[in-house]
Amino acid sequence: MGYARLGALKTYLGIDHDTSGDDVLLETLLTQASKAIDTYTRRTFEAETETRYFEAADLDDNYTLVVDRDLLTVTTLTNGDDSATVIPDTEYWLTPRNRTPKQGIRLKADSTYQWENDTDYWITVAGTWGYSADPPVDIVHACIRLAAYYYAQKDAQVFDVTANPEAGIITVPQGIPRDVERILGPYCRVGMA
Repeated sequence: MGYARLGALKTYLGIDHDTSGDDVLLETLLTQASKAIDTYTRRTFEAETETRYFEAADLDDNYTLVVDRDLLTVTTLTNGDDSATVIPDTEYWLTPRNRTPKQGIRLKADSTYQWENDTDYWITVAGTWGYSADPPVDIVHACIRLAAYYYAQKDAQVFDVTANPEAGIITVPQGIPRDVERILGPYCRVGMA
């Protein structure tokens, strides 16, 4: 399922809600548009529960573990020692403190814990990952707009052509439409793979 609902896309396209001829195609396009948004922004806009693993290279300093995805909540934080010591939530902060989503876990300065990475052990973070629990309104709109663009392409005679407008040739944009790129731009995650 994509970031937007089928009914919203059908309304945007002016398709009768009782008509179901293209519903499977429209659902597929919503899913493809959502995946394209994730790829473009390097983020996920719905919460996912998962356990992720980190090693010494992921430590920014002696205190901060830099995570590779947007982090919303931590359920369990386990140190990378051979005892798999659970670090209680009273011993760390999620960073940055004043913004969501979080990009790291910082041990408190007065913590009795320190990060460890013994051989064959990993720091594990079980929690909720993603930009937000539900996609922001403008991400939903970008998904609808991009799915509508994909839907229009099914009837196009040419793809990815840029031509001289004076010659009477229609220009079909390449990739993601510019209005969608403008919506997605502020959401792009920088500095992380």
